[in-house]
Amino acid sequence: MQEVYGTHWVNTKNTAVAMGYFDGIHIGHQFLIEQMTEYATKNNLDKAVFTFTKTVKLGHKGKDILSVYQKVNIMKDMGIDLFYSPDFLEFASLTPQQFVDDVLIKSMGAKAVFCGESFCFGKNRAGNVQVLRELCSTRNVEVFIVPTVELDGVTVSSTEIRTALENGDIEKANSMLGRTYAIDFEVVHGKKLGRTLGTPTINQIFPNSMCTPKEGVYITVTEVNGERYPSATGFGNRPTVNGNSLSCETTLAGFSGDLYKKNIKVEFYKYLYATQKFENVQQLKDMIQSALKKSCDFADSNNTL
Repeated sequence: MQEVYGTHWVNTKNTAVAMGYFDGIHIGHQFLIEQMTEYATKNNLDKAVFTFTKTVKLGHKGKDILSVYQKVNIMKDMGIDLFYSPDFLEFASLTPQQFVDDVLIKSMGAKAVFCGESFCFGKNRAGNVQVLRELCSTRNVEVFIVPTVELDGVTVSSTEIRTALENGDIEKANSMLGRTYAIDFEVVHGKKLGRTLGTPTINQIFPNSMCTPKEGVYITVTEVNGERYPSATGFGNRPTVNGNSLSCETTLAGFSGDLYKKNIKVEFYKYLYATQKFENVQQLKDMIQSALKKSCDFADSNNTL
């Protein structure tokens, strides 16, 4: 898969393009991309995705569900040929016509474009699907508007997924994502309290740009060098040890080693209970061991390893 992060690049191949921010790449996004992929295959076009990188806060976009690294890897797995993701500021001032001419046609080589019903583009979001149809009709570019996807009567959206995560409803978030919600942040040094408890942990910090799950303890699975380990993850401010900042701390069953400065994938499966302040450190240790046992039992019964 070729990755392009600037609008001045010029493609030498013709493409079918799926357009959107694709935060989460949930089952609705997957359906849109699958429609594009099917068309591209039938018409001998490269499979392309237009998305963008946020370096400024956008009022119409919430915090990210996926890191850029995760988004790229998922697109690779979906068989995308061209991942086109310029900085939002590179094209934000373009008129709808300029966006179609300069970005989609000149730079990306678009012969067909696919988007959702609420897709907007151009300066101040002046362009909508009707404007897109009108512009593309005179430029020999086909336009396909893909309907939204519903799950249990609810429209699947990044907003619904963020709300589910904030409520600790991991099962709903995972159903809408079509895979397990996961983080892949770098492991950083913590207070090393876990070692004194006999339960060494890895510590990861959510970037400000990323949405966060509900504070509490979770059943998780952690992947290290291709191996998967049952784990228990606590997200919160560590009240028992007088913590005052949010931290994501994961204890792995059956693993020992130094993961400092490595990007480690942690998958979330189930919310267990809220963060609480224990009377002493031993009670905290007992809670961690109990959560880890629940995670091991869950992994055995659900084949998550």
